[in-house]
Amino acid sequence: MASPPAVLATASVPPPPCSPAPHASGRPVPWIAPVLYAAVLAGGVYYDVAGDVPPSPAGVAAFVAGLVTLSGLDVLERRRHRVRTPRGLAAALLGARLALFVAVAAADTAGLSRVLFVLLPFSAYFAFGRRIAVALAAGCLGLLIAWLSIAVPGWHVTAAYVSDVLMFGLGLVLAVSMAAVAVGEQESRTRLEHALSEVEESHARLTAYAERVAELTAAEERNRLAREIHDSLGHHLTAAAVQMEKAEAFLDRDRATAERALADARSSAARALGEVRHSVRALRGEAGPFRLSEALAELVRRLDGGGPRVTLETGGDESGYDAVALRTLYRAAQEALTNAFKHAAAGRVAVSVTCGEARARLVVEDDGGGLPPGPWEERGFGLRGMRERVRLAGGDVALTSEPGRGTTVTVTVPRGPSGAV
Repeated sequence: MASPPAVLATASVPPPPCSPAPHASGRPVPWIAPVLYAAVLAGGVYYDVAGDVPPSPAGVAAFVAGLVTLSGLDVLERRRHRVRTPRGLAAALLGARLALFVAVAAADTAGLSRVLFVLLPFSAYFAFGRRIAVALAAGCLGLLIAWLSIAVPGWHVTAAYVSDVLMFGLGLVLAVSMAAVAVGEQESRTRLEHALSEVEESHARLTAYAERVAELTAAEERNRLAREIHDSLGHHLTAAAVQMEKAEAFLDRDRATAERALADARSSAARALGEVRHSVRALRGEAGPFRLSEALAELVRRLDGGGPRVTLETGGDESGYDAVALRTLYRAAQEALTNAFKHAAAGRVAVSVTCGEARARLVVEDDGGGLPPGPWEERGFGLRGMRERVRLAGGDVALTSEPGRGTTVTVTVPRGPSGAV
């Protein structure tokens, strides 16, 4: 029995313009099937109540039972498989739904139940993909045309039947299209959630990296401060100790020499305090320009006469070198001279600095007792700190020594900017 075209128009169920995007953790648009079931049920009941022919109780019961069974089948499937139904089970469910659609359509006197067949390609799209869904849609349309050709000869010249076929075909197209859009949105949501998860993981890794960098920076700063204390305060305190030892040795024999030694010790202590103040100004960014030649001349002047004889030679233009490189050479000279005074028992120490176009070179050579065999980097914090400081400035340290034949320390640093040391 043909349905009026106006009634068959309900087969086309366009997606609402503001339909919510499906969540990646559930099934796309799960409300479509219940809406169609409710529409078919309401249309069938209304037709039975308002129609001229009294309804058959058995037919109405079969009609309602079929729709209830379809609804229950959907609920069970969603509970058992929240995201995706296995392909084998999905094929079995499609067969069961097809059988129920046929049963409901047979018991429906209003003829509206054929709209349920659009759910076959719609459901198949989520389980089997686009090709199977399009094939099922074409099959459903072909079955309708075949049934009309058998049951209603000459249907193609009747406007109502032609309208039914066109509306049914349009409903199939819309159902497949809506399934494609839903799947696309679900995949986009899944990719977005995956991207957000990766961003969160990256943020966690970056946070861990930042904490690690902070720890390494703090450790490097501690090492730098340790080198500063050793190279500045340690040197001046060593000089003060040497002068006080000299004063003690000459106190009974040459009081004037002892008093000069005490004065030099006080001067070394004052310079140590000056180094502390200079370091504080440097940390605050208030330190003035550093001149290597002047600093070395002052260093040699203070040391000469309190132990081995110290000579200094400077050459080249240091104006092209940054303060870090120049201060690195100065600290290396301090350390080498301190070791010569404290440990080498040297009679002469020669200091030479040459600032070339590409590199600056410092050489500190003494004629003392030399170092015993073994890795020189392990012979105290001062030499180890010197190596670390020079390495951070991009330079190199070389030490040659033989027992009884003196020690030579050679330090080279490149010209140009370098990191803080």
